[in-house]
Formats: sequence, C-alpha cells, structure tokens
Amino acid sequence: MARPSWVDRFVAPTVERIGDGAVSAAEEAGGIAILAGQVLRALVPPRLDGRELWRNLYKMGVLSVPIVSLTAFFTGGIMLIQSGMFVRRFGAYGLLGWGTGYAVFREVGPILIALMFSGRVGSNNTAELGTMTVTEQLDGLRSLAIDPISFLIVPRVVAMMIMLFCLTVIGDLVAICGGGLFGKLLLDVDYATFYYSFADNLKPWDLGHGLIKSAIFGLVIALSSCHFGVTVRGGAVGVGHAVNNAVVAAAVGIMLLDYFLTYLLP
Repeated sequence: MARPSWVDRFVAPTVERIGDGAVSAAEEAGGIAILAGQVLRALVPPRLDGRELWRNLYKMGVLSVPIVSLTAFFTGGIMLIQSGMFVRRFGAYGLLGWGTGYAVFREVGPILIALMFSGRVGSNNTAELGTMTVTEQLDGLRSLAIDPISFLIVPRVVAMMIMLFCLTVIGDLVAICGGGLFGKLLLDVDYATFYYSFADNLKPWDLGHGLIKSAIFGLVIALSSCHFGVTVRGGAVGVGHAVNNAVVAAAVGIMLLDYFLTYLLP
C-alpha cells in the first residue's frame, strides 16, 4: 500500500482548516448581519423597553467611567512621550499639544477606549445573554409573547452606541489633561504653551472624526456581543467560548472599520 504523499499529509489538512475557518467566519458575519437587520426593524418605529435602556446606560456607561478615564490619562501621557522625543530634538515645543491632541482625537483615543469597552462591557453582555440562552430564559420570554430583540437586544445596542460615544468624549478630555501634565513634568512645557498649540492647530472635525468612529465601534461591539450571546450552545463551556469569540470578533471589526473609516473620512 502506497504511503501518503507530503501533499496529503500537510497541504490538504492545512487547506481544509483554512476553508473551515473561512466558512465559520462567513456564517458568523451573516448571523451578525441578520441580527443588525432585526434590530433595525425593531427601531422603525422604535420598540424598546425604557427601564432596560436606562439600566444598561448606567451599567455600561457610568460604571465604565473610572477605567476609561485611567486608560485615557496614561494614553495622553504615552502620546506625549512618543512625540516629545522629536519635539525636544527639533525644539518644536509649539507643536507638542497639536501632536498629542491629533493622535488622541483621531486614532488612539477611539480605538483604545473601544477595546477597553469591548473587554469590560462586550464580554459581560455576551456572558449575560449566553447564560440566559442556555438556561432557556429567552424561550420563556417568547412563550410570554415578549420579543427578546425589542426587550433585550435593542436597548443594549442603543446603550452601547450612546455610552461609547460619551466615554470617548470624556476619555479625550482626560487624555489631553494627562498630556498637558506629563508635558510639564517631563519636558517642562508650560500649560499655556501646550494649550495654545492644541487650540490653534486642531479643528472641531478632528474631534468629530474620532466620535464618528466611536459610535460605529459601539455598534460593532454591541452586535457581535449580542450575536454570540444569543447563539451560544453547550452550557457553561459554550458561554466561555462565546465570550472569547465575541471579544475577538469585536477587536477584528474595530481594526478593519478603523482602516476603512480613516480612508473614507477626511
């Protein structure tokens, strides 16, 4: 009997794994798209539970302010340190505030805050919905003629988009304050110099650019976390896999959308 060739032993299994991964990714993307359509249909006209919305706004947004503020504060310091090397070399201290603000407003702030938001809020949302799914609580809602999409999913999607937008505004402000403080401590740049460099060179659209991204990132996090939560299978182990998949999917979606939005938005 002939021994299998190296193609059968190595190439074929690799191609098969790549194909399985591509099919799985396409299925999950299709499921997220279907969920997005269901959420959109529930919003026209709006049908959502007000108390559930306010509960999620508090849980997802207000309780995330401390960790987001801490992350943003040191993000501003990191941007200051990175740009400070070139500022010191060329003596361009008047550009320090502009460089820090531009990087924070347009790229670093929205991305880092979205990833932090996904890790804290998105994973918790997936675990909560996943637990409700495996314990058949969603089926119980349907038996009571309560639509889980309108009652559970839509308030969470709306809350995540609103609160990530607001958290980005807070995070940008804290990051700029952190940049100004570290500029004074590390480079001995006066607060006035930092402020006028920031205010004279940045435009409102630089802030708007990042806020548009944050709202879209919030939608991506919400849809991915809800999708993996309501489609979980396999009990507690399945919930753990769903949380992991939701965080990974949200991170990949954030990075891909950031590339296209940076290219499309001026």
